[in-house]
Amino acid sequence: MKVFLDLKWFFLQEKKSYITGTILLLFVAFLQLIPPKIVGIIVDSIKENSLTREDMLKWILILITTALSMYGLRFVWRIMIFGSATKLSRLLRNRLYHHFTRMSPSFYQKRRVGDLMAHATNDLQAIQQTAGVGVLTFVDSISTGGFVILAMAFTISWKLTLIALIPMPFMAMLTSYYGTHLHKRFHKAQEAFSSLNDKTQESVTGIKVLKTFGQEKEDIESFRKQSDDVVQKNIAVAKVDSLFDPTISIIVGISFFLSIVFGSRLVVSGELTIGELISFTTYLGLLIWPMLAFGWLFNIVERGRASYDRVTQLLNERVDVEDHEGALDRAPSGNIEYKIESFSYPNDDVHALENIHFSLKKGQTLGIAGKTGAGKTTLLRLLLREFEGYKGEITFGGQMIQGYKLSRLRESIGYVPQDHFLFSATILENIAFTHPLTPKEKVEEAASLAHIHEDIVHFSEGYGTVVGERGVSLSGGQKQRIAIARALLMNPEVLILDDSLSAVDARTEESILTSLKENREGKTTMITSHRLSAIQHADLSIVLDEGKVMERGTHSELMMKKGWYREMYLRQQLEEIVEYGG
Repeated sequence: MKVFLDLKWFFLQEKKSYITGTILLLFVAFLQLIPPKIVGIIVDSIKENSLTREDMLKWILILITTALSMYGLRFVWRIMIFGSATKLSRLLRNRLYHHFTRMSPSFYQKRRVGDLMAHATNDLQAIQQTAGVGVLTFVDSISTGGFVILAMAFTISWKLTLIALIPMPFMAMLTSYYGTHLHKRFHKAQEAFSSLNDKTQESVTGIKVLKTFGQEKEDIESFRKQSDDVVQKNIAVAKVDSLFDPTISIIVGISFFLSIVFGSRLVVSGELTIGELISFTTYLGLLIWPMLAFGWLFNIVERGRASYDRVTQLLNERVDVEDHEGALDRAPSGNIEYKIESFSYPNDDVHALENIHFSLKKGQTLGIAGKTGAGKTTLLRLLLREFEGYKGEITFGGQMIQGYKLSRLRESIGYVPQDHFLFSATILENIAFTHPLTPKEKVEEAASLAHIHEDIVHFSEGYGTVVGERGVSLSGGQKQRIAIARALLMNPEVLILDDSLSAVDARTEESILTSLKENREGKTTMITSHRLSAIQHADLSIVLDEGKVMERGTHSELMMKKGWYREMYLRQQLEEIVEYGG
Protein backbone atom coordinates (compact mmCIF):
# COMPACT_ATOMS: atom_id res chain seq x y z
CA MET A 1 0.00 0.00 0.00
CA LYS A 2 3.07 2.24 -0.29
CA VAL A 3 1.56 4.06 -3.27
CA PHE A 4 -1.19 5.48 -1.01
CA LEU A 5 1.53 7.02 1.17
CA ASP A 6 3.26 8.37 -1.94
CA LEU A 7 -0.03 10.00 -2.98
CA LYS A 8 -0.66 11.42 0.50
CA TRP A 9 0.07 14.95 -0.78
CA PHE A 10 -2.83 14.68 -3.24
CA PHE A 11 -5.24 13.09 -0.77
CA LEU A 12 -4.58 16.01 1.60
CA GLN A 13 -5.10 18.46 -1.26
CA GLU A 14 -8.48 16.88 -2.08
CA LYS A 15 -9.29 15.85 1.49
CA LYS A 16 -12.82 17.32 1.43
CA SER A 17 -13.84 15.19 -1.55
CA TYR A 18 -12.16 12.04 -0.27
CA ILE A 19 -13.52 12.42 3.27
CA THR A 20 -17.04 13.03 1.93
CA GLY A 21 -16.75 10.05 -0.44
CA THR A 22 -15.40 7.81 2.34
CA ILE A 23 -18.19 8.76 4.77
CA LEU A 24 -20.82 8.04 2.13
CA LEU A 25 -19.15 4.70 1.40
CA LEU A 26 -19.38 3.85 5.11
CA PHE A 27 -23.10 4.69 5.07
CA VAL A 28 -23.60 2.43 2.06
CA ALA A 29 -21.67 -0.37 3.79
CA PHE A 30 -23.88 0.03 6.86
CA LEU A 31 -27.11 0.11 4.84
CA GLN A 32 -26.12 -3.17 3.16
CA LEU A 33 -26.50 -4.88 6.53
CA ILE A 34 -30.22 -4.14 6.70
CA PRO A 35 -31.65 -6.46 3.96
CA PRO A 36 -30.07 -9.72 5.27
CA LYS A 37 -31.30 -8.95 8.78
CA ILE A 38 -34.83 -8.26 7.52
CA VAL A 39 -34.81 -11.52 5.52
CA GLY A 40 -33.90 -13.47 8.70
CA ILE A 41 -36.67 -11.77 10.70
CA ILE A 42 -39.27 -12.49 7.98
CA VAL A 43 -38.17 -16.16 7.75
CA ASP A 44 -38.51 -16.63 11.53
CA SER A 45 -41.91 -14.84 11.48
CA ILE A 46 -43.12 -17.17 8.72
CA LYS A 47 -41.89 -20.19 10.68
CA GLU A 48 -43.67 -19.01 13.81
CA ASN A 49 -46.76 -18.05 11.74
CA SER A 50 -46.66 -14.54 13.22
CA LEU A 51 -46.07 -12.47 10.04
CA THR A 52 -48.88 -9.94 9.50
CA ARG A 53 -49.71 -7.89 6.40
CA GLU A 54 -48.79 -4.69 8.22
CA ASP A 55 -45.39 -6.14 9.23
CA MET A 56 -44.72 -7.27 5.65
CA LEU A 57 -45.55 -3.81 4.25
CA LYS A 58 -43.31 -2.21 6.91
CA TRP A 59 -40.34 -4.40 6.00
CA ILE A 60 -40.90 -3.84 2.26
CA LEU A 61 -41.01 -0.07 2.82
CA ILE A 62 -37.74 -0.22 4.80
CA LEU A 63 -36.11 -2.27 2.00
CA ILE A 64 -37.24 0.21 -0.67
CA THR A 65 -36.01 3.19 1.41
CA THR A 66 -32.69 1.44 1.97
CA ALA A 67 -32.28 0.68 -1.75
CA LEU A 68 -33.07 4.29 -2.80
CA SER A 69 -30.70 5.67 -0.15
CA MET A 70 -27.90 3.42 -1.35
CA TYR A 71 -28.57 4.46 -4.95
CA GLY A 72 -28.27 8.16 -4.11
CA LEU A 73 -25.22 7.76 -1.88
CA ARG A 74 -23.39 5.66 -4.49
CA PHE A 75 -24.03 8.34 -7.11
CA VAL A 76 -22.51 11.06 -4.93
CA TRP A 77 -19.44 9.14 -3.71
CA ARG A 78 -18.55 8.25 -7.30
CA ILE A 79 -18.47 11.95 -8.16
CA MET A 80 -16.34 12.69 -5.08
CA ILE A 81 -13.76 9.91 -5.45
CA PHE A 82 -13.62 9.30 -9.21
CA GLY A 83 -13.78 13.04 -9.87
CA SER A 84 -10.76 13.58 -7.62
CA ALA A 85 -8.87 10.78 -9.36
CA THR A 86 -9.46 12.52 -12.69
CA LYS A 87 -8.02 15.72 -11.19
CA LEU A 88 -4.89 13.79 -10.19
CA SER A 89 -4.46 12.54 -13.74
CA ARG A 90 -4.85 16.09 -15.07
CA LEU A 91 -2.41 17.47 -12.49
CA LEU A 92 0.30 14.90 -13.22
CA ARG A 93 -0.19 15.26 -16.97
CA ASN A 94 0.27 19.02 -16.71
CA ARG A 95 3.33 18.55 -14.51
CA LEU A 96 4.85 16.15 -17.00
CA TYR A 97 4.18 18.44 -19.93
CA HIS A 98 5.63 21.43 -18.08
CA HIS A 99 8.63 19.31 -17.09
CA PHE A 100 9.18 18.24 -20.70
CA THR A 101 9.21 21.86 -21.88
CA ARG A 102 11.83 22.80 -19.28
CA MET A 103 14.22 19.94 -20.00
CA SER A 104 17.37 20.58 -22.01
CA PRO A 105 18.37 18.64 -25.17
CA SER A 106 20.53 16.24 -23.12
CA PHE A 107 17.31 14.90 -21.57
CA TYR A 108 15.85 14.09 -24.99
CA GLN A 109 19.08 12.45 -26.05
CA LYS A 110 18.54 9.91 -23.27
CA ARG A 111 14.76 9.53 -23.54
CA ARG A 112 12.72 8.27 -26.47
CA VAL A 113 9.58 10.09 -27.61
CA GLY A 114 7.44 6.94 -27.49
CA ASP A 115 8.58 6.27 -23.92
CA LEU A 116 7.62 9.79 -22.83
CA MET A 117 4.22 9.37 -24.51
CA ALA A 118 3.66 6.12 -22.61
CA HIS A 119 4.39 7.91 -19.33
CA ALA A 120 1.83 10.60 -20.17
CA THR A 121 -0.88 8.09 -21.15
CA ASN A 122 -0.63 4.50 -19.92
CA ASP A 123 1.17 5.24 -16.65
CA LEU A 124 -1.12 8.12 -15.73
CA GLN A 125 -4.16 5.94 -16.38
CA ALA A 126 -2.82 3.34 -13.93
CA ILE A 127 -2.19 6.06 -11.31
CA GLN A 128 -5.69 7.46 -11.83
CA GLN A 129 -7.11 3.97 -11.28
CA THR A 130 -5.22 3.77 -7.99
CA ALA A 131 -6.54 7.13 -6.76
CA GLY A 132 -10.06 6.28 -7.89
CA VAL A 133 -10.98 2.61 -8.02
CA GLY A 134 -8.08 1.79 -5.67
CA VAL A 135 -9.35 4.10 -2.92
CA LEU A 136 -12.92 2.90 -3.47
CA THR A 137 -11.88 -0.74 -3.28
CA PHE A 138 -9.76 -0.19 -0.19
CA VAL A 139 -12.43 1.70 1.77
CA ASP A 140 -15.30 -0.44 0.52
CA SER A 141 -13.60 -3.74 1.23
CA ILE A 142 -12.52 -2.69 4.72
CA SER A 143 -15.81 -1.02 5.67
CA THR A 144 -18.16 -3.61 4.16
CA GLY A 145 -16.07 -6.47 5.46
CA GLY A 146 -15.77 -4.88 8.91
CA PHE A 147 -19.47 -4.07 9.24
CA VAL A 148 -20.50 -7.52 8.01
CA ILE A 149 -18.17 -9.30 10.46
CA LEU A 150 -19.39 -7.12 13.34
CA ALA A 151 -23.03 -7.79 12.38
CA MET A 152 -22.36 -11.52 12.19
CA ALA A 153 -20.55 -11.56 15.52
CA PHE A 154 -22.78 -9.28 17.62
CA THR A 155 -26.25 -9.84 16.15
CA ILE A 156 -26.07 -13.59 15.37
CA SER A 157 -23.17 -15.66 16.78
CA TRP A 158 -19.58 -14.75 17.62
CA LYS A 159 -18.67 -18.46 17.72
CA LEU A 160 -19.84 -19.10 14.17
CA THR A 161 -18.16 -15.87 13.02
CA LEU A 162 -14.76 -17.01 14.35
CA ILE A 163 -15.19 -20.39 12.65
CA ALA A 164 -16.10 -18.73 9.33
CA LEU A 165 -12.98 -16.49 9.52
CA ILE A 166 -10.50 -19.35 10.06
CA PRO A 167 -9.41 -19.47 6.36
CA MET A 168 -8.89 -15.67 6.09
CA PRO A 169 -5.21 -15.47 7.22
CA PHE A 170 -4.29 -17.82 4.36
CA MET A 171 -5.95 -15.47 1.91
CA ALA A 172 -4.00 -12.49 3.28
CA MET A 173 -0.67 -14.33 2.90
CA LEU A 174 -1.37 -15.54 -0.62
CA THR A 175 -2.65 -12.20 -1.95
CA SER A 176 0.43 -10.45 -0.50
CA TYR A 177 2.67 -12.98 -2.25
CA TYR A 178 0.82 -12.51 -5.53
CA GLY A 179 1.03 -8.72 -5.19
CA THR A 180 4.83 -8.72 -4.97
CA HIS A 181 5.15 -10.72 -8.18
CA LEU A 182 2.49 -8.62 -9.89
CA HIS A 183 4.45 -5.42 -9.21
CA LYS A 184 7.62 -6.77 -10.80
CA ARG A 185 5.88 -8.16 -13.86
CA PHE A 186 3.71 -5.09 -14.44
CA HIS A 187 6.82 -2.88 -14.35
CA LYS A 188 8.34 -4.96 -17.16
CA ALA A 189 5.06 -4.90 -19.09
CA GLN A 190 4.95 -1.09 -18.92
CA GLU A 191 8.53 -0.87 -20.17
CA ALA A 192 7.67 -3.16 -23.08
CA PHE A 193 4.65 -1.01 -23.92
CA SER A 194 6.89 2.09 -23.91
CA SER A 195 9.25 0.43 -26.37
CA LEU A 196 6.38 -0.54 -28.64
CA ASN A 197 5.00 2.99 -28.45
CA ASP A 198 8.38 4.37 -29.47
CA LYS A 199 8.69 1.86 -32.31
CA THR A 200 5.25 2.86 -33.65
CA GLN A 201 6.03 6.58 -33.48
CA GLU A 202 9.39 6.08 -35.18
CA SER A 203 7.98 3.90 -37.98
CA VAL A 204 5.08 6.23 -38.76
CA THR A 205 7.40 9.25 -38.79
CA GLY A 206 9.87 7.48 -41.07
CA ILE A 207 7.33 5.80 -43.34
CA LYS A 208 8.70 7.55 -46.44
CA VAL A 209 12.19 6.21 -45.76
CA LEU A 210 10.82 2.71 -45.15
CA LYS A 211 8.97 2.73 -48.46
CA THR A 212 11.87 4.27 -50.37
CA PHE A 213 14.23 1.52 -49.26
CA GLY A 214 11.61 -1.22 -49.48
CA GLN A 215 11.91 -2.14 -45.80
CA GLU A 216 8.20 -2.51 -45.06
CA LYS A 217 8.36 -6.27 -44.47
CA GLU A 218 11.39 -6.00 -42.21
CA ASP A 219 9.77 -3.19 -40.21
CA ILE A 220 6.51 -5.13 -39.90
CA GLU A 221 8.46 -8.14 -38.64
CA SER A 222 10.33 -5.98 -36.13
CA PHE A 223 7.03 -4.49 -34.95
CA ARG A 224 5.50 -7.97 -34.69
CA LYS A 225 8.34 -9.15 -32.46
CA GLN A 226 8.00 -6.16 -30.15
CA SER A 227 4.23 -6.55 -30.11
CA ASP A 228 4.63 -10.24 -29.19
CA ASP A 229 6.99 -9.20 -26.40
CA VAL A 230 4.35 -6.83 -25.02
CA VAL A 231 1.75 -9.61 -25.20
CA GLN A 232 4.04 -12.10 -23.45
CA LYS A 233 4.85 -9.69 -20.65
CA ASN A 234 1.17 -8.83 -20.18
CA ILE A 235 0.30 -12.52 -20.19
CA ALA A 236 2.87 -12.93 -17.41
CA VAL A 237 0.99 -10.21 -15.51
CA ALA A 238 -2.35 -11.90 -16.27
CA LYS A 239 -1.06 -15.26 -14.97
CA VAL A 240 -0.42 -13.74 -11.56
CA ASP A 241 -3.60 -11.66 -11.74
CA SER A 242 -5.67 -14.75 -12.55
CA LEU A 243 -4.59 -16.40 -9.27
CA PHE A 244 -6.47 -13.87 -7.11
CA ASP A 245 -10.09 -14.83 -7.93
CA PRO A 246 -9.68 -18.65 -7.71
CA THR A 247 -7.75 -18.33 -4.45
CA ILE A 248 -10.40 -16.06 -2.94
CA SER A 249 -13.23 -18.25 -4.26
CA ILE A 250 -11.69 -21.30 -2.59
CA ILE A 251 -11.26 -19.42 0.69
CA VAL A 252 -14.87 -18.18 0.54
CA GLY A 253 -16.07 -21.71 -0.32
CA ILE A 254 -14.29 -23.11 2.73
CA SER A 255 -15.86 -20.38 4.89
CA PHE A 256 -19.33 -21.26 3.54
CA PHE A 257 -18.71 -24.96 4.18
CA LEU A 258 -17.60 -24.35 7.78
CA SER A 259 -20.51 -21.96 8.38
CA ILE A 260 -23.16 -24.39 7.15
CA VAL A 261 -21.68 -27.41 8.97
CA PHE A 262 -21.21 -25.71 12.34
CA GLY A 263 -24.24 -23.42 11.89
CA SER A 264 -26.51 -26.47 11.42
CA ARG A 265 -25.20 -27.88 14.66
CA LEU A 266 -25.97 -24.61 16.45
CA VAL A 267 -29.52 -24.66 15.02
CA VAL A 268 -29.99 -28.25 16.20
CA SER A 269 -28.68 -27.33 19.65
CA GLY A 270 -31.03 -24.37 19.78
CA GLU A 271 -28.32 -21.68 19.87
CA LEU A 272 -29.46 -20.32 16.48
CA THR A 273 -32.77 -20.07 14.66
CA ILE A 274 -33.25 -20.98 11.00
CA GLY A 275 -33.76 -17.29 10.20
CA GLU A 276 -30.49 -16.35 11.95
CA LEU A 277 -28.57 -19.01 10.00
CA ILE A 278 -30.06 -17.70 6.75
CA SER A 279 -29.08 -14.14 7.76
CA PHE A 280 -25.57 -15.37 8.63
CA THR A 281 -25.07 -17.09 5.26
CA THR A 282 -26.48 -14.00 3.52
CA TYR A 283 -23.97 -11.86 5.42
CA LEU A 284 -21.26 -14.32 4.43
CA GLY A 285 -22.32 -13.80 0.82
CA LEU A 286 -21.79 -10.08 1.35
CA LEU A 287 -18.21 -10.90 2.39
CA ILE A 288 -17.48 -12.30 -1.08
CA TRP A 289 -17.23 -8.80 -2.58
CA PRO A 290 -14.79 -7.44 0.06
CA MET A 291 -12.61 -10.51 -0.40
CA LEU A 292 -12.65 -10.28 -4.19
CA ALA A 293 -12.16 -6.54 -3.90
CA PHE A 294 -9.15 -7.08 -1.67
CA GLY A 295 -7.52 -9.20 -4.36
CA TRP A 296 -8.47 -6.69 -7.01
CA LEU A 297 -7.04 -3.97 -4.77
CA PHE A 298 -3.61 -5.61 -4.86
CA ASN A 299 -3.80 -5.70 -8.64
CA ILE A 300 -4.73 -2.00 -8.95
CA VAL A 301 -2.29 -0.81 -6.29
CA GLU A 302 0.70 -2.69 -7.66
CA ARG A 303 0.01 -1.39 -11.17
CA GLY A 304 -0.35 2.13 -9.81
CA ARG A 305 2.79 1.80 -7.72
CA ALA A 306 4.87 0.67 -10.70
CA SER A 307 3.53 3.52 -12.85
CA TYR A 308 3.91 6.14 -10.11
CA ASP A 309 7.53 5.07 -9.61
CA ARG A 310 8.17 5.55 -13.34
CA VAL A 311 6.49 8.97 -13.46
CA THR A 312 8.20 10.13 -10.25
CA GLN A 313 11.57 9.07 -11.58
CA LEU A 314 10.90 11.12 -14.69
CA LEU A 315 9.78 14.20 -12.74
CA ASN A 316 12.87 13.94 -10.54
CA GLU A 317 15.15 14.33 -13.56
CA ARG A 318 17.21 17.43 -12.92
CA VAL A 319 16.79 20.42 -15.21
CA ASP A 320 20.28 21.15 -16.55
CA VAL A 321 19.69 24.77 -17.55
CA GLU A 322 17.79 27.10 -15.22
CA ASP A 323 17.62 30.79 -14.40
CA HIS A 324 20.38 31.95 -12.08
CA GLU A 325 19.53 33.88 -8.96
CA GLY A 326 19.22 37.58 -9.69
CA ALA A 327 19.02 37.06 -13.47
CA LEU A 328 18.04 40.18 -15.42
CA ASP A 329 14.43 40.32 -16.60
CA ARG A 330 15.15 42.17 -19.85
CA ALA A 331 15.98 41.18 -23.41
CA PRO A 332 19.74 41.41 -24.14
CA SER A 333 21.11 43.67 -26.84
CA GLY A 334 24.57 44.63 -28.00
CA ASN A 335 27.84 42.93 -28.90
CA ILE A 336 28.33 39.17 -28.62
CA GLU A 337 31.65 37.78 -27.44
CA TYR A 338 32.77 34.15 -27.19
CA LYS A 339 35.57 33.15 -24.82
CA ILE A 340 35.27 29.36 -24.74
CA GLU A 341 38.27 27.39 -23.51
CA SER A 342 36.57 24.00 -23.91
CA PHE A 343 33.17 22.30 -24.02
CA SER A 344 32.21 18.63 -23.99
CA TYR A 345 28.75 17.12 -24.27
CA PRO A 346 27.44 15.31 -21.16
CA ASN A 347 29.06 11.89 -20.66
CA ASP A 348 31.55 12.59 -23.46
CA ASP A 349 35.25 13.14 -22.77
CA VAL A 350 36.02 14.48 -26.24
CA HIS A 351 35.98 18.28 -26.58
CA ALA A 352 33.27 19.41 -29.00
CA LEU A 353 34.66 22.96 -28.91
CA GLU A 354 38.08 24.23 -27.91
CA ASN A 355 39.71 27.69 -27.82
CA ILE A 356 36.84 29.59 -29.42
CA HIS A 357 37.47 33.33 -29.17
CA PHE A 358 35.82 36.02 -31.28
CA SER A 359 33.73 39.20 -30.98
CA LEU A 360 30.72 40.19 -33.04
CA LYS A 361 29.50 43.77 -32.91
CA LYS A 362 25.81 44.64 -32.83
CA GLY A 363 24.44 44.67 -36.38
CA GLN A 364 27.24 42.55 -37.88
CA THR A 365 26.91 39.22 -39.66
CA LEU A 366 28.94 36.18 -38.62
CA GLY A 367 29.56 33.34 -41.05
CA ILE A 368 30.52 29.91 -39.71
CA ALA A 369 31.92 27.27 -42.08
CA GLY A 370 33.47 23.85 -41.69
CA LYS A 371 33.07 20.17 -42.36
CA THR A 372 30.15 18.16 -41.03
CA GLY A 373 30.69 17.58 -37.31
CA ALA A 374 33.14 20.47 -36.97
CA GLY A 375 31.08 22.06 -34.14
CA LYS A 376 29.10 24.75 -36.00
CA THR A 377 25.71 23.94 -34.48
CA THR A 378 27.26 23.36 -31.06
CA LEU A 379 28.68 26.88 -31.13
CA LEU A 380 25.20 28.34 -31.70
CA ARG A 381 23.43 26.14 -29.17
CA LEU A 382 25.69 27.43 -26.42
CA LEU A 383 24.43 30.96 -27.14
CA LEU A 384 20.87 29.67 -26.71
CA ARG A 385 21.91 28.07 -23.40
CA GLU A 386 20.77 24.65 -24.51
CA PHE A 387 23.91 23.30 -22.88
CA GLU A 388 26.14 24.56 -20.11
CA GLY A 389 29.15 23.27 -18.21
CA TYR A 390 31.78 24.77 -20.53
CA LYS A 391 34.98 26.45 -19.45
CA GLY A 392 34.88 30.11 -20.37
CA GLU A 393 32.10 32.57 -20.96
CA ILE A 394 29.77 34.03 -23.58
CA THR A 395 28.68 37.64 -23.17
CA PHE A 396 25.79 39.46 -24.82
CA GLY A 397 25.66 43.23 -24.42
CA GLY A 398 28.55 43.10 -21.95
CA GLN A 399 26.68 40.68 -19.66
CA MET A 400 27.25 36.93 -19.35
CA ILE A 401 24.31 35.12 -20.94
CA GLN A 402 23.64 33.35 -17.63
CA GLY A 403 22.92 36.81 -16.22
CA TYR A 404 19.68 37.05 -18.22
CA LYS A 405 16.49 35.13 -17.59
CA LEU A 406 16.37 32.19 -19.97
CA SER A 407 13.04 33.25 -21.49
CA ARG A 408 14.27 36.81 -22.14
CA LEU A 409 17.50 35.55 -23.71
CA ARG A 410 15.74 33.19 -26.08
CA GLU A 411 13.01 35.64 -27.08
CA SER A 412 15.74 37.93 -28.41
CA ILE A 413 17.10 35.17 -30.67
CA GLY A 414 15.36 33.88 -33.78
CA TYR A 415 16.74 30.39 -34.38
CA VAL A 416 16.17 28.44 -37.58
CA PRO A 417 17.72 24.99 -36.99
CA GLN A 418 18.88 22.42 -39.51
CA ASP A 419 16.03 20.06 -38.59
CA HIS A 420 13.26 22.63 -39.01
CA PHE A 421 9.90 21.63 -37.55
CA LEU A 422 6.46 22.62 -38.80
CA PHE A 423 3.28 21.89 -36.89
CA SER A 424 0.23 20.19 -38.35
CA ALA A 425 -1.55 23.53 -38.78
CA THR A 426 -2.06 26.17 -41.46
CA ILE A 427 0.87 28.01 -43.00
CA LEU A 428 -0.38 31.21 -41.37
CA GLU A 429 -0.40 29.56 -37.94
CA ASN A 430 3.07 28.12 -38.47
CA ILE A 431 4.61 31.49 -39.41
CA ALA A 432 2.74 33.35 -36.65
CA PHE A 433 3.64 30.63 -34.10
CA THR A 434 5.32 32.99 -31.60
CA HIS A 435 2.81 35.81 -32.16
CA PRO A 436 -0.58 34.18 -32.96
CA LEU A 437 -2.46 37.50 -33.08
CA THR A 438 -0.16 39.09 -35.66
CA PRO A 439 -2.09 40.72 -38.55
CA LYS A 440 -1.95 38.75 -41.78
CA GLU A 441 -0.17 41.64 -43.52
CA LYS A 442 2.80 41.27 -41.17
CA VAL A 443 2.86 37.51 -41.77
CA GLU A 444 2.89 38.09 -45.53
CA GLU A 445 5.70 40.62 -45.12
CA ALA A 446 7.83 38.07 -43.24
CA ALA A 447 7.02 35.44 -45.90
CA SER A 448 8.07 37.85 -48.64
CA LEU A 449 11.42 38.46 -46.92
CA ALA A 450 11.91 34.68 -46.82
CA HIS A 451 10.88 34.47 -50.51
CA ILE A 452 8.07 31.99 -49.82
CA HIS A 453 5.07 34.32 -50.30
CA GLU A 454 4.74 33.58 -54.02
CA ASP A 455 4.71 29.84 -53.38
CA ILE A 456 2.07 30.20 -50.67
CA VAL A 457 -0.40 32.24 -52.72
CA HIS A 458 -0.37 29.52 -55.38
CA PHE A 459 -1.40 26.83 -52.86
CA SER A 460 -5.07 25.80 -53.01
CA GLU A 461 -5.92 27.48 -49.70
CA GLY A 462 -3.14 30.06 -49.67
CA TYR A 463 -2.07 30.91 -46.12
CA GLY A 464 -4.91 28.72 -44.86
CA THR A 465 -3.31 25.59 -46.33
CA VAL A 466 -2.76 22.90 -43.70
CA VAL A 467 0.81 21.64 -44.10
CA GLY A 468 0.28 18.22 -42.53
CA GLU A 469 2.27 16.66 -39.72
CA ARG A 470 5.87 17.97 -39.70
CA GLY A 471 5.13 19.81 -42.96
CA VAL A 472 4.85 16.56 -44.92
CA SER A 473 3.00 18.23 -47.82
CA LEU A 474 5.80 20.74 -48.52
CA SER A 475 9.17 20.46 -50.22
CA GLY A 476 12.37 20.81 -48.20
CA GLY A 477 13.04 24.30 -49.55
CA GLN A 478 9.50 25.46 -48.78
CA LYS A 479 9.71 24.17 -45.22
CA GLN A 480 13.04 25.94 -44.72
CA ARG A 481 11.70 29.26 -45.98
CA ILE A 482 8.55 29.02 -43.83
CA ALA A 483 10.79 28.36 -40.82
CA ILE A 484 12.86 31.43 -41.75
CA ALA A 485 9.69 33.54 -42.08
CA ARG A 486 8.61 32.36 -38.62
CA ALA A 487 11.92 33.58 -37.15
CA LEU A 488 11.80 36.88 -39.06
CA LEU A 489 8.31 37.65 -37.76
CA MET A 490 9.85 37.84 -34.28
CA ASN A 491 12.13 40.65 -35.50
CA PRO A 492 14.80 39.22 -33.17
CA GLU A 493 17.89 40.99 -31.97
CA VAL A 494 19.90 38.02 -33.26
CA LEU A 495 18.88 35.84 -36.21
CA ILE A 496 20.55 32.44 -36.43
CA LEU A 497 20.36 30.49 -39.68
CA ASP A 498 21.86 27.10 -38.93
CA ASP A 499 22.45 25.63 -42.39
CA SER A 500 18.82 26.52 -43.09
CA LEU A 501 19.31 27.46 -46.75
CA SER A 502 20.66 24.09 -47.83
CA ALA A 503 17.43 23.03 -49.58
CA VAL A 504 17.09 26.15 -51.75
CA ASP A 505 19.01 26.85 -54.93
CA ALA A 506 21.91 29.33 -55.01
CA ARG A 507 19.91 32.12 -56.62
CA THR A 508 17.04 31.89 -54.12
CA GLU A 509 19.63 31.83 -51.36
CA GLU A 510 21.20 35.02 -52.70
CA SER A 511 17.77 36.71 -52.88
CA ILE A 512 16.96 35.77 -49.28
CA LEU A 513 20.31 36.99 -47.97
CA THR A 514 19.97 40.27 -49.85
CA SER A 515 16.51 40.81 -48.32
CA LEU A 516 17.87 40.10 -44.85
CA LYS A 517 20.72 42.56 -45.32
CA GLU A 518 18.34 45.31 -46.46
CA ASN A 519 15.68 44.75 -43.80
CA ARG A 520 17.76 43.83 -40.74
CA GLU A 521 19.97 46.87 -40.49
CA GLY A 522 21.34 47.21 -36.95
CA LYS A 523 20.41 43.57 -36.14
CA THR A 524 22.93 40.78 -35.68
CA THR A 525 22.89 37.68 -37.91
CA MET A 526 24.75 34.38 -37.50
CA ILE A 527 24.85 31.96 -40.43
CA THR A 528 26.29 28.46 -40.69
CA SER A 529 26.44 26.96 -44.14
CA HIS A 530 28.21 24.35 -46.21
CA ARG A 531 27.64 26.62 -49.22
CA LEU A 532 30.19 29.40 -48.74
CA SER A 533 28.34 31.81 -51.01
CA ALA A 534 25.87 32.19 -48.12
CA ILE A 535 28.54 33.75 -45.89
CA GLN A 536 30.79 35.57 -48.36
CA HIS A 537 29.26 38.94 -47.42
CA ALA A 538 29.65 38.33 -43.67
CA ASP A 539 31.56 40.91 -41.59
CA LEU A 540 33.44 38.03 -39.96
CA SER A 541 33.71 34.39 -40.99
CA ILE A 542 35.32 31.57 -39.03
CA VAL A 543 36.22 28.10 -40.22
CA LEU A 544 35.87 25.31 -37.65
CA ASP A 545 37.61 21.96 -37.70
CA GLU A 546 37.19 19.43 -34.89
CA GLY A 547 35.81 22.17 -32.66
CA LYS A 548 38.68 24.61 -33.18
CA VAL A 549 38.91 27.85 -35.19
CA MET A 550 41.27 27.10 -38.06
CA GLU A 551 40.73 30.28 -40.08
CA ARG A 552 39.05 33.64 -39.49
CA GLY A 553 38.52 36.91 -41.32
CA THR A 554 36.43 38.51 -44.03
CA HIS A 555 35.80 36.77 -47.35
CA SER A 556 38.66 38.61 -49.05
CA GLU A 557 41.05 37.91 -46.15
CA LEU A 558 40.22 34.22 -46.17
CA MET A 559 40.66 33.99 -49.93
CA MET A 560 44.15 35.48 -49.56
CA LYS A 561 45.12 32.86 -46.98
CA LYS A 562 44.79 30.05 -49.53
CA GLY A 563 43.47 27.62 -46.91
CA TRP A 564 40.41 25.36 -46.62
CA TYR A 565 38.00 28.27 -47.15
CA ARG A 566 39.57 29.34 -50.47
CA GLU A 567 39.81 25.79 -51.76
CA MET A 568 36.19 24.99 -50.90
CA TYR A 569 34.88 28.31 -52.26
CA LEU A 570 36.57 27.85 -55.64
CA ARG A 571 35.35 24.27 -55.89
CA GLN A 572 31.77 25.33 -55.18
CA GLN A 573 32.00 28.16 -57.72
CA LEU A 574 33.13 25.65 -60.32
CA GLU A 575 30.23 23.35 -59.45
CA GLU A 576 27.81 26.26 -59.80
CA ILE A 577 29.23 27.15 -63.22
CA VAL A 578 28.75 23.56 -64.35
CA GLU A 579 25.20 23.46 -62.91
CA TYR A 580 23.96 26.77 -64.32
CA GLY A 581 26.16 26.92 -67.40
CA GLY A 582 28.09 30.06 -66.37
